[in-house]
Amino acid sequence: MTKEIGPVIILSLVSIVVLFLLTKLMGYRQMSQMSLFDYINGITIGSIAAEMATELEDYHRPLTAMIIYGTAAVCLSWIAEKSMSARRFLNGKPLILLHHNTLYEENLKKAKIDLNEFMEQCRVSGYFDISQLQTVILEGNGKLSFLPKATERPATPADLNLNPEAEDMTAALVLDGHIMEKNLRHSGKDKKWLTARLSDLGYPDASQVLLATCNLNNKLTVFPKNRGEHSEDVLN
Repeated sequence: MTKEIGPVIILSLVSIVVLFLLTKLMGYRQMSQMSLFDYINGITIGSIAAEMATELEDYHRPLTAMIIYGTAAVCLSWIAEKSMSARRFLNGKPLILLHHNTLYEENLKKAKIDLNEFMEQCRVSGYFDISQLQTVILEGNGKLSFLPKATERPATPADLNLNPEAEDMTAALVLDGHIMEKNLRHSGKDKKWLTARLSDLGYPDASQVLLATCNLNNKLTVFPKNRGEHSEDVLN
């Protein structure tokens, strides 16, 4: 029994490494924009990896299968990138479910979505009255996109003839008490500037800071470390 623990540990580590490499190879699309095939393929690869960790004698078989599944996913992604028709076939194409107060029953059937599920998805997205919606589209990844009617959408600065200042990304200069020197250089700052600004705000040492960010206007926002808990639990 104890003799098998070592090989299991080694095979588990190997399967983790292979999974990590395959994930990098297949790209971040696997997480953010998974199609149904991507989802099933990911589950299959994970199942094979788990099998590989305990297959002490024929571990090369699940390892080969993992590589084949990962390579197939990469090849199909490359084909979809090069061919529009292949992309529509592999990833699916959007379906209009609702447009201008018309529900398209045939498209609902194609999407395998009944009216109860459709209205539930609308409510989850904040639309309890579907008459507020101009268009609802089923995307290729299975998610619904909602376009509210012009009279129902929130007002924008353009609607109010306002011209707010453009916003830009902020740089994290301190993370968990550690000064991010690379971010400092990219922001055109140095340690001396950061130390002086933190000292002015009452933090003589960066180790007292959980997070500090700086925008293009040199506005430094500091979140101090706090080991305590919020005294008022309003989420229960």
